[in-house]
Amino acid sequence: MRNKILQNKANVFISLLLVCLLATVRAFEDNLFYDPFLIYFKGDYRVLPLPEFDALLLFLGLLFRFALNTVLSLGIIYFLFKDKEIVKFSFILYILFFLILIFAFFFILYFYGNQNNLLLFYVRRFLIQPLFLILFIPAFYFQKRSE
Repeated sequence: MRNKILQNKANVFISLLLVCLLATVRAFEDNLFYDPFLIYFKGDYRVLPLPEFDALLLFLGLLFRFALNTVLSLGIIYFLFKDKEIVKFSFILYILFFLILIFAFFFILYFYGNQNNLLLFYVRRFLIQPLFLILFIPAFYFQKRSE
């Protein structure tokens, strides 16, 4: 019993450490990633024109940030549930969601430009923030509890 409590404490501690790393990614986003939309969306983006950007560097920056968030999120999911099948399933979902969202982001960017900034803002938000983690943890917890 005592070992189980200590092991759960260790899993929670590691999960909290990974959450702190997610916060660190957010704290140093200006230095780590190429993303001219960071400053753009902090301002009054509804009236400002889209910033100049290099599409390849923007894609690589979004990919790098999404990958960092994904690795940390998968670590959190693993240490909370200790189930490799859930981690594999989550990984597949992350890849699928990345492909859909990156396509949507550039589609909106090139075909709608300044006309749909709010949609661009939200699609980008799902790419750069670990929002899927917030959705997955309760879903997997409910699934585990139902079994």
